[in-house]
Formats: sequence, C-alpha cells, structure tokens
Amino acid sequence: MVDVLYNASKKCGVCEGKVAVTKVRSRLSMLKQDSDFCTYYKEVNPNYYGIFVCPHCGYAAQDIYFEETPIAVPVIQKFLESRKVNVDFSGKRTLEQAIATYKLAIFFGEMASMLPSRLGGLYLKLAWIYREGERREEEMQALEHALQCYEQSFLKEKMPIGNMSELTVEYLCGELLRRTGKIDEALTYLGKVVANPNAKNEKRIYEMAREAWHSAREELKEQA
Repeated sequence: MVDVLYNASKKCGVCEGKVAVTKVRSRLSMLKQDSDFCTYYKEVNPNYYGIFVCPHCGYAAQDIYFEETPIAVPVIQKFLESRKVNVDFSGKRTLEQAIATYKLAIFFGEMASMLPSRLGGLYLKLAWIYREGERREEEMQALEHALQCYEQSFLKEKMPIGNMSELTVEYLCGELLRRTGKIDEALTYLGKVVANPNAKNEKRIYEMAREAWHSAREELKEQA
C-alpha cells in the first residue's frame, strides 16, 4: 500500500527559509463524521498534519497559509528574533505533537489579528484532536473558543467564509452551543436555520440543523 504521508518543501512566510513538511495524500477512506464536521478516516487523521512549523524561526500556520507573508510580520519577527528555536515537526506526528502545532498556530494567529473564521477553524480542529485523545475538558474549552470566533465572523466578515455558507456557519454556531451546554442559545441559532426559506437549497445542512434542534429540545427536557 502506498504510504499516505509524503514529504514536500515549503517556504516560510516569515523568515523565507526552506522548510521540509509532511503532507497527507488526498485520497483517504472516510469512516464517519460528527455533527460538528469532525471527520474520521481509516488511514490517518489529516488534521495532525494541517499545521506547518518552521524549524528556523519557529513560525507556525495552517498549511494553506504558511507561505503567505502575514500582515503583522514585523511584530512576529520582533517576537522571534531573540528566541532560540529548536523544533522539528516533520515526519509522523503523535497526538501531543499535533496539539502543540495547533497551539503554536493559534498563538501566531492571535498575534497577527487573524480573521475570526480562520482562527475559529484552528480552534475547532484542535478540539477534534482533543476529542480523539478523550480529553473532554480541553475539547470543550477549544469548542468555546471556536464558537466565539465564528460568532465574531458574522460581525467582521463577508459571507460565505472559506467553503462555508452563511447557513453553514449559523448551523455550526448552534451545534457548538449545543455541545457546550448552552441549549437555549443553541435552539435560537438552529431554529433560525430550520426556519430559513433558503435552507432547503442546502439540504444536508437543513437536515443536520433539524436533527440538532430535536436533540437540543430533548436535552432541554432532561434538564427540566
């Protein structure tokens, strides 16, 4: 069987050094998907390799943005210039290494005032990795941060964001509220999706929102 991991060379967006990175081949066998889009694969968890880290300067970013020069590059360079760097995240990663890379990417993302939706995506994937490691408390904290970021994206960004429509972001906020125990607020978000006349144009999201809304209603009854 062909190894799903392979090596590539990228240029760091901060120091412009050449970086050896490990990537995942796109053809993976999906096993299932959670209601917040956390996807499980047979071969490997691709989220483990979603962050590239520069061994020269220490900068970390999501793979698709790693070679971009951040707007706040002078701030990042000033922070890094007096620090010794001794990191190498190439090759096969453990769960702990994957967590460390996301924490680094979030740190630099916050330093660079990254778009809320991008930051939310980092927190959401970090939560999924915590879920795999059965670290529920840390998963809930990461989901809370993801929720805050996505709610901010409604105020600061034009929809759609990335590959998510406005309805998808609205559904995701409702589902994250439900997962973090804020049932009343979750019902408000999910109810808006279900009642939206355009929702049936996005059948999968509509059905997921309906299912989540019913689950939230049941959870509310149990709390009474």
